[in-house]
Amino acid sequence: QVQLVESGGGLVQAGGSLRLSCSASGLTLSTYGMGWFRQAPGKEREFVAAISWSGVRTDYVDSVKGRFTISRDNAKNTVSLQMNSLKPEDTAVYYCASTRTTYSSIYYAPDEYRYWGQGTQVTVSS
Repeated sequence: QVQLVESGGGLVQAGGSLRLSCSASGLTLSTYGMGWFRQAPGKEREFVAAISWSGVRTDYVDSVKGRFTISRDNAKNTVSLQMNSLKPEDTAVYYCASTRTTYSSIYYAPDEYRYWGQGTQVTVSS
């Protein structure tokens, strides 16, 4: 049974930092592209960041470029999202997901991802 579990969310003041982690069981993340998405109340799920299976390629939604960094540690079977200079508009539930196919590059649509974590709440106060 495949399971992705996010951790590291919490409450932080504007300008602060958080580091989200996504760990997997039943799935070797090193062969999959990975993505982070977020969903704020009343809004659709939004692409935040993605990393290719090799880790060579990364991409971000414009609103987080220069502030967020996605990375992977294949030895630990984890993917992380370092979030700096947080803003109140970053408040959302953050989800990690793995692509449907192995050895994949960057994907932006939720439909391109097969397995999802349960989400972790990030709240940024002003």
